[in-house]
Amino acid sequence: MWLAISLPVLVFLLWIGIHRIPWLGPLVADTLRAVIGVDNVTKLEDFAYGIEDRVNRFTKGDDKPKAYWEVPETPAVAVVDAGASTAEAGPPPLPVFQPPEPGPVHESWSAPGDGKWVPMPDFRDPDVDPRLHKTLLHPDRNRSWAELFVVAVDLRRVDLQIVAGRYEPRNKSRKVEYERHAVIPKKHYDVVLGAFNGGFKYEHGRWGMMVDGHVLVKPRGLACGIAKYKSGKYRVEAWKILEEGADDMSWWRQTPGCMFERGEMHVGLRAENNTAWGATLDGDTVIRRSAIGLSEDRKILYVGISNHTTARAIAEGMHHAGAHDVAQLDVNWSYPKFVTFAPGEGGSDLVAVALAEGFEFHEDEYLRRRSHRDFFYLAKKVPDPTD
Repeated sequence: MWLAISLPVLVFLLWIGIHRIPWLGPLVADTLRAVIGVDNVTKLEDFAYGIEDRVNRFTKGDDKPKAYWEVPETPAVAVVDAGASTAEAGPPPLPVFQPPEPGPVHESWSAPGDGKWVPMPDFRDPDVDPRLHKTLLHPDRNRSWAELFVVAVDLRRVDLQIVAGRYEPRNKSRKVEYERHAVIPKKHYDVVLGAFNGGFKYEHGRWGMMVDGHVLVKPRGLACGIAKYKSGKYRVEAWKILEEGADDMSWWRQTPGCMFERGEMHVGLRAENNTAWGATLDGDTVIRRSAIGLSEDRKILYVGISNHTTARAIAEGMHHAGAHDVAQLDVNWSYPKFVTFAPGEGGSDLVAVALAEGFEFHEDEYLRRRSHRDFFYLAKKVPDPTD
């Protein structure tokens, strides 16, 4: 009798703890995989997320979509960037960064400010034109609590860098000797703007990665690639298209098949029970996800972090925001996150600041706390380019 009473209570408390303590979820999942196997843990996760979704449908079914920040009534005025060079000093300055506003995904099912870009000022240099903007979308008309937070990044003024995690993606080859610092280099503290999570663990697809000239995991043919070239350009495209130019890349990271490629949604996102974008979880599983994308002209980077979405919902939301090519990154509760950085108490050091409430992070995230998994970070270009 006591077992019958206590077991559900313990499971409930464990579920609460997983959603409150960042390290607890990964620890429980990895421990269970070692005991009962990967497939059984997958079934257990899918079952748990299914119950959570049913509970949310019952308790939140009549709720309206929620806003997380105030949105200015008038958009930013396109004036000359105060941080750019003057005509007398050199090339003409760049115009202020203002991504095209997508508006709500569903007009009748949106929160105030959905689809409107809000400038994200640099905490350490608030007078300079913001290089990042954020917006909130509700891409699932059946779930008001399904939220997609999107950050638009001006690639004319911002560099995207990747860092290998302390343990992931795991390197199975003993021939590759590479020191994994797993934090943002201190030399970039003066220019770093933000950071966000990387891709899946090695065991969840064996997706490849190259950084600093080292191939940590060999590339797979059926993959989507995120690549930065030595020229400073970026691409998100099927690896079979990118691989011929791999020698010209500064770094690359693979993910499951591109969700959107050249403006077209992957046919697999229309198929039921497709597990490609959830590691082994169903593509229709309602979980926290993350994604990255590029505008058609590849001058705007889009980073998305979602709550309670299917693979198709986050893909459609990212495309609606402006991404022409989209790749999914990591999933599950603990890993997807986006942080910016601000001076700490007394202004002596940097601390991480979450994009919105409800995301698990530590003030040392990506700075002094070594990340177990790979991640990306955004750094101001110095000096600013003109194209």
